[in-house]
Amino acid sequence: MTPATKPAPRTKRQLIEGKPALIVIDIQAETFHDRTDEAIPTMAGYPERMLKARAAIDKARQCDIPVIFIQEVHRPDLVDFGRELDGDEEVHCIETHPGTDIAVEEMGFLPNDYLIKKRRYSAFFGTDFEILLRGLKVDTLLLCGGLTDVCVHYTFVDGHQSDYFCRVIEDCVAGSGEAAHEAALKAMEYLQTGARCSLPRALKAMADYAS
Repeated sequence: MTPATKPAPRTKRQLIEGKPALIVIDIQAETFHDRTDEAIPTMAGYPERMLKARAAIDKARQCDIPVIFIQEVHRPDLVDFGRELDGDEEVHCIETHPGTDIAVEEMGFLPNDYLIKKRRYSAFFGTDFEILLRGLKVDTLLLCGGLTDVCVHYTFVDGHQSDYFCRVIEDCVAGSGEAAHEAALKAMEYLQTGARCSLPRALKAMADYAS
């Protein structure tokens, strides 16, 4: 029998490989409205965790790192929901509802910022997101926003399968519940070792990139 071949040593990756972009997923105005009757279940402290993303946005701007906002939107006649209402989620993110807008003030959104509108969970699915990433020559996706176990996770997976380096700023994401949030973070770390990073570490990596 041929002796088993030893696996090649794993390449140690930096938090930022090549050129990064900060991807702000679904931090929309309704996040900061009255949440007593929310259409999508969220874990405790959800708005506060979303607010922490502002520090990452401001640092990215300082470091000349592209900031790409992702916005979930659906048509008022619900024709584009597909199977999305078969689970725990109720009707949400209707394009004519003011709560569907990007959280402009909280996130410091500017009129000339990059904005990708999506009809499904992943920012890649049925959008021009990857065309934008390729135009910007992006290698590393720094992800923040919600939900950790849905739109963040699915965007991460599609980014991973498209050979991007994917990192999730775990202070700045929140899930549908604590258990789902943590399970999604573990699943993303499984796909790319070192995918999970703290906000302070992400800020330092951005500063180091710019230096």
